[in-house]
Amino acid sequence: MQTLTPALNFPPELLLQAQGIRVVFFDVDGVLTDGGLYFSESGEALKRFHVLDGQGLKLLQQVGITPVVITGRDSPALRLRLIALGITHARFGTEDKRPAAEEFLQALGLDWSQAAAMGDDWPDLPVLQRVAFACSPANGHAQAKALAHHITAERGGEGAARALCDLLLVATGHYAKLLAQVGVSAHTGPSA
Repeated sequence: MQTLTPALNFPPELLLQAQGIRVVFFDVDGVLTDGGLYFSESGEALKRFHVLDGQGLKLLQQVGITPVVITGRDSPALRLRLIALGITHARFGTEDKRPAAEEFLQALGLDWSQAAAMGDDWPDLPVLQRVAFACSPANGHAQAKALAHHITAERGGEGAARALCDLLLVATGHYAKLLAQVGVSAHTGPSA
């Protein structure tokens, strides 16, 4: 087995700011999805999630960083996705996200200095203002980007959440260890 070398590089000051994070608040529409609203003929809301984001959320959980979803909407598709990812901390159908975040912090025995958040629009601003590390996807609203310590190159629903997860894994020193566990077989020449 050949050891994989981390391919990610972040500015040192960004990594310093992202250290000590123990919980991450994620919005859904525009962050974990592309922000589009799809409806079936029966009126059911359909959502498209990216597998990169899902893997990032699972990696956070592996290293003891709790992902929390706080969203203004609710749908069976979202609930199924969170169950599949093992995410048990979620608040659905709330536009007032700051009190919800405070309740999760209290339940987890954490404070704002240990929290990060990723949001893309006005309902996310009160949480982005308070956390130690705020992030917005590339397609976030200008106000969310103005509060963000980091804006991902990726758009919501297209790997933006994974980009934040990777940054946090690097900042907390877990990325290289997790990557080493993956390994890769070294071979030369074409396969038979």
